[in-house]
Amino acid sequence: MSKPANDLFSTLRTYISEVTEGERTPAEVAAAINSWARESADALKAKIHEEVETSVAKMGFIKRDEFDRLAAQVAALNGKNPAKSAPTKKSPAKKTNAKKSVTKKAVKKAVKKAAKK
Repeated sequence: MSKPANDLFSTLRTYISEVTEGERTPAEVAAAINSWARESADALKAKIHEEVETSVAKMGFIKRDEFDRLAAQVAALNGKNPAKSAPTKKSPAKKTNAKKSVTKKAVKKAVKKAAKK
């Protein structure tokens, strides 16, 4: 078995012997185990958080608050309000004139070809 598992079992054996010898009440042992479990959980959460932060940094990702801060800086440099950073919808350009001029040219070419024949 691993060392932490042995530590857990030895701690539990110590608590059981203290209860059987009358040194501690079962309520005291339960409270001690609960506090130990909470401390262990907090230590484990901190270690996991640290490992995730390290892995994410290695991958090149940034935190959301850092992204928002940089987006606000870019918007300020561009003279835009960061709240209005969403692009505005532009109206489509009119293509009717372009089509008419193309068709007129095609018609003129066809007329010139027919006149040459």
